[in-house]
Amino acid sequence: MSIATSSQMVEMTFLKALNDAISFSMRNDSRVIVLGEDIAGGAGQGAPLEGSMGGTFGVTKGLLEEFGNARVRDTPISEAGITAATVGAAMGGLRPILDLMWASFAPNCFDQILNQAAKLRFMSGGQAKLPLVIRMAVGGGLRAAAQHSDTLYPLFTHIPGLKVVVPATPEEARGLLIASINDDNPVIFLEHMALYRTTGLVQLEPIAMELGKLGIMRQGSDLTIACVGQAALLGMDAAELLAKEGIDAQVISLRTLQPIDNEGLVACVKETSRLVVVEEGPPRCSISADIAASINESLFGRLLAPIGRVNSAATPVPFSPPLEDAHLPSVARIVEACHRVMTF
Repeated sequence: MSIATSSQMVEMTFLKALNDAISFSMRNDSRVIVLGEDIAGGAGQGAPLEGSMGGTFGVTKGLLEEFGNARVRDTPISEAGITAATVGAAMGGLRPILDLMWASFAPNCFDQILNQAAKLRFMSGGQAKLPLVIRMAVGGGLRAAAQHSDTLYPLFTHIPGLKVVVPATPEEARGLLIASINDDNPVIFLEHMALYRTTGLVQLEPIAMELGKLGIMRQGSDLTIACVGQAALLGMDAAELLAKEGIDAQVISLRTLQPIDNEGLVACVKETSRLVVVEEGPPRCSISADIAASINESLFGRLLAPIGRVNSAATPVPFSPPLEDAHLPSVARIVEACHRVMTF
């Protein structure tokens, strides 16, 4: 577990925090490169270096102008091709960051992720390092429909050899992305689309956050709400409503799903003896199911109630706004789950 203590804080958006992490890493290590579709938007490929698009959400905007088109590269629309190139670049000594746009596009390059990136270091006996980061936008709520709204958290977490990172705040986005870029293993970095414009205070020191450690966002003694990514903001809102009823909820952001901080999670649940897990993925074979099983194995005799879970519905994400809202986790559903746990 980790709680910020430094007084050196700067307010920035989630998007700016990601951009700052990449530019910081590129300035400090010439091996760090960025590639992906529309990260330059055609600029620098025969056009002036001004006005780069910076990817679908603008995360890499300005990097082309600072670092040039040798280190910030637009690629063809071929997820399989550019992911294979990223793996090759990492094996060749670079530290590439790939912008894959949406996680829903990952099936187009799943062989490169599953059979190459995740396995080559193991299969080479450690001789080949794979220091690469694959960034993907995830999540619903932006009316982007089923083919642009997947989360896929457990899909990547299930694959040995990958690290899976899901930040919830600008501070986590910056610290975890720097740590991911510095790691010698392939990292899947999942960014919820609803977070890009959110703001928060960012602790600048220490520069990086340790992968595999959860973060405590709110202390509480009655129950623990364990959240994945953007769900942590819903969990915080739910905790405020519960506090008005006299229920003191602890809220944690898991931050990394592989490796997951099982020791820290167990310690948190020991303090409250009640747990609700919140994530945006569908319920079957989910992160929430995995955590529930793990906590039951570790703390069955200490729990005062069955573990609550809040997930999306087991359907593709609807395009209809009312249906999408009903499909996704909500503050009301989290509060309801906490009530069930408290009154069992």
